[in-house]
Amino acid sequence: MTPTKRMAALSIATSVATLALKFGASAMTGSIGLLSDALEALVNLAAGLVALAVLTVAERPADEDHAYGHEKAEYFSAGVEGVLILLAAGGIAWAALGRLAHPAPLERLGPGLVVAALAALMNFVTARLMLKVAREHDSIVVEADARHLLTDVLTSAGVIAGLLIVLAAPSLAVLDSLIALGVAAQVLVTAVSLLHRAVDGLMDRSLPPAELEDARRVIAAALPEGASIEGLRTRKSGARRFIEFKLLVEGHLSVAEAHARCDRIESALAARLAKAVVTIHVEPLPPAAPGGR
Repeated sequence: MTPTKRMAALSIATSVATLALKFGASAMTGSIGLLSDALEALVNLAAGLVALAVLTVAERPADEDHAYGHEKAEYFSAGVEGVLILLAAGGIAWAALGRLAHPAPLERLGPGLVVAALAALMNFVTARLMLKVAREHDSIVVEADARHLLTDVLTSAGVIAGLLIVLAAPSLAVLDSLIALGVAAQVLVTAVSLLHRAVDGLMDRSLPPAELEDARRVIAAALPEGASIEGLRTRKSGARRFIEFKLLVEGHLSVAEAHARCDRIESALAARLAKAVVTIHVEPLPPAAPGGR
């Protein structure tokens, strides 16, 4: 199993465990805030299952029908996860508004908060490990899943902090519903961010500004004297970076000489940008204007 698949499997296992803990804490206390936290854990589990399935597709090598590989499947995963989180936000808000309209007493808050804190700790440890692997393998699927887990940790921390206030001052029980509404808002922000990234990837957005500037500097440093480039285009598909442009060289160069210059530029880009796929079209420089103008 590849490292990214192992992370997806770890996410699923952690989500199953935290799901049981959080729903247990919610049932124990009757807290709508803890229920909202549990609903987000349910989405974590669904997202982990989607991520594992998509990574199986994304890691397939290029074939006759998919000459550019299958990496774009990762963006579908991020999009599906964004939609799931969006639905969770709606469900949490609905439950919170219902509790505001029909208040109910909270019970056994102390033990319930201990259980919720344990679930949050499990998510935090898993998310940190997943982010490390996501950076090493440049996987948007693992990163999206990890960031969702971290959002879950922040959500849990907010819920626990608010309910500690309720534990100390039971007259402020209305905070339980207000906390759940805050969770819904935070989850909504996460969903919009994931959907934005998924759409950007599927629409072949250019490399991030910092990477694009790196590519320009590398190309400029590797250009032979007298040569120039035009029509630089970039995009990213999963972990692979596609870079293409025209290389304008002296018209008298042989094919072998022009090819050697392309090789030098390609090697320099590959050394700077991980998994770079470079396509260079060689063209002759336009003839100089009469009189050197």
